[in-house]
Amino acid sequence: MIPTMKKERRQHPRIDQKLPVKIIANGYDFSSETQNVSCVGAYCRIDKYVPPFTKVAVKLNLPIVTKREKKNFDVECRGVIVRTEDEKNGGFNIAVFFNHLGEEQRKILSKYVNQFIPT
Repeated sequence: MIPTMKKERRQHPRIDQKLPVKIIANGYDFSSETQNVSCVGAYCRIDKYVPPFTKVAVKLNLPIVTKREKKNFDVECRGVIVRTEDEKNGGFNIAVFFNHLGEEQRKILSKYVNQFIPT
Protein backbone atom coordinates (compact mmCIF):
# COMPACT_ATOMS: atom_id res chain seq x y z
CA MET A 1 0.00 0.00 0.00
CA ILE A 2 1.37 3.42 -0.95
CA PRO A 3 1.21 6.08 1.81
CA THR A 4 -0.75 9.17 0.85
CA MET A 5 0.25 12.69 1.73
CA LYS A 6 -2.38 14.68 3.56
CA LYS A 7 -3.09 17.82 1.59
CA GLU A 8 -2.53 21.05 3.50
CA ARG A 9 -5.81 22.93 3.62
CA ARG A 10 -4.44 26.09 5.16
CA GLN A 11 -3.71 29.04 2.93
CA HIS A 12 -0.50 29.57 4.91
CA PRO A 13 1.13 26.19 5.71
CA ARG A 14 2.59 25.57 9.14
CA ILE A 15 6.00 24.11 9.69
CA ASP A 16 7.05 22.20 12.80
CA GLN A 17 10.01 24.26 13.98
CA LYS A 18 11.23 25.13 17.45
CA LEU A 19 12.12 28.82 17.51
CA PRO A 20 12.78 31.12 20.43
CA VAL A 21 9.72 33.28 21.02
CA LYS A 22 8.96 35.99 23.53
CA ILE A 23 5.31 36.75 24.29
CA ILE A 24 4.04 39.65 26.37
CA ALA A 25 0.45 39.34 27.57
CA ASN A 26 -1.41 41.12 30.38
CA GLY A 27 1.83 42.42 31.88
CA TYR A 28 3.50 38.99 31.86
CA ASP A 29 6.63 38.26 29.85
CA PHE A 30 6.93 34.65 28.62
CA SER A 31 10.03 33.14 27.02
CA SER A 32 9.21 29.97 25.14
CA GLU A 33 9.74 28.22 21.84
CA THR A 34 7.34 27.59 19.02
CA GLN A 35 6.04 24.12 18.28
CA ASN A 36 4.99 25.25 14.83
CA VAL A 37 4.85 28.50 12.92
CA SER A 38 3.34 29.94 9.74
CA CYS A 39 3.27 33.33 8.06
CA VAL A 40 0.19 34.25 10.08
CA GLY A 41 0.64 32.60 13.46
CA ALA A 42 2.46 30.38 15.91
CA TYR A 43 1.72 27.65 18.43
CA CYS A 44 3.72 27.46 21.66
CA ARG A 45 3.60 26.56 25.35
CA ILE A 46 3.51 29.03 28.26
CA ASP A 47 3.28 28.40 32.00
CA LYS A 48 0.34 30.66 32.91
CA TYR A 49 -3.26 30.66 31.69
CA VAL A 50 -3.99 33.49 29.28
CA PRO A 51 -7.52 33.46 27.87
CA PRO A 52 -8.41 33.48 24.18
CA PHE A 53 -8.88 36.91 22.57
CA THR A 54 -6.06 38.36 24.69
CA LYS A 55 -3.87 40.77 22.72
CA VAL A 56 -0.16 39.96 22.83
CA ALA A 57 3.18 41.27 21.63
CA VAL A 58 5.37 38.66 19.92
CA LYS A 59 9.09 38.55 19.13
CA LEU A 60 10.54 35.69 17.06
CA ASN A 61 14.18 35.05 16.19
CA LEU A 62 14.43 33.46 12.74
CA PRO A 63 17.59 31.88 11.29
CA ILE A 64 17.47 32.25 7.52
CA VAL A 65 19.95 30.32 5.40
CA THR A 66 20.96 31.61 1.99
CA LYS A 67 23.51 30.22 -0.44
CA ARG A 68 26.15 32.46 1.09
CA GLU A 69 25.36 32.65 4.80
CA LYS A 70 23.10 32.00 7.76
CA LYS A 71 21.67 35.14 9.29
CA ASN A 72 19.30 35.70 12.22
CA PHE A 73 16.37 38.09 11.90
CA ASP A 74 14.11 39.38 14.65
CA VAL A 75 10.45 39.66 13.77
CA GLU A 76 8.24 41.66 16.11
CA CYS A 77 4.49 41.94 15.78
CA ARG A 78 1.23 42.01 17.64
CA GLY A 79 -1.21 39.19 17.77
CA VAL A 80 -4.17 37.71 19.53
CA ILE A 81 -4.49 34.36 21.28
CA VAL A 82 -7.09 32.37 19.38
CA ARG A 83 -6.88 29.13 21.39
CA THR A 84 -5.64 28.14 24.86
CA GLU A 85 -5.33 24.45 25.75
CA ASP A 86 -4.45 22.83 29.07
CA GLU A 87 -1.22 20.83 28.74
CA LYS A 88 -1.41 17.56 30.69
CA ASN A 89 2.21 17.92 31.86
CA GLY A 90 1.58 21.46 33.14
CA GLY A 91 1.32 24.80 31.42
CA PHE A 92 -0.80 25.84 28.47
CA ASN A 93 -0.50 25.57 24.72
CA ILE A 94 -1.56 28.72 22.92
CA ALA A 95 -2.25 29.49 19.29
CA VAL A 96 -1.43 33.09 18.35
CA PHE A 97 -2.72 34.80 15.23
CA PHE A 98 -0.47 37.63 14.01
CA ASN A 99 -2.95 40.43 13.33
CA HIS A 100 -0.47 43.34 13.18
CA LEU A 101 2.58 42.33 11.16
CA GLY A 102 4.37 44.87 8.99
CA GLU A 103 5.04 44.05 5.35
CA GLU A 104 8.82 43.80 5.82
CA GLN A 105 8.34 41.55 8.87
CA ARG A 106 5.89 39.38 6.90
CA LYS A 107 8.43 38.98 4.07
CA ILE A 108 11.09 37.81 6.52
CA LEU A 109 8.70 35.34 8.14
CA SER A 110 7.59 34.08 4.73
CA LYS A 111 11.21 33.62 3.63
CA TYR A 112 11.90 31.62 6.79
CA VAL A 113 8.85 29.35 6.39
CA ASN A 114 9.49 28.77 2.67
CA GLN A 115 12.96 27.33 3.45
CA PHE A 116 11.17 24.21 4.76
CA ILE A 117 8.45 23.76 2.17
CA PRO A 118 9.35 21.44 -0.71
CA THR A 119 9.09 23.05 -4.13
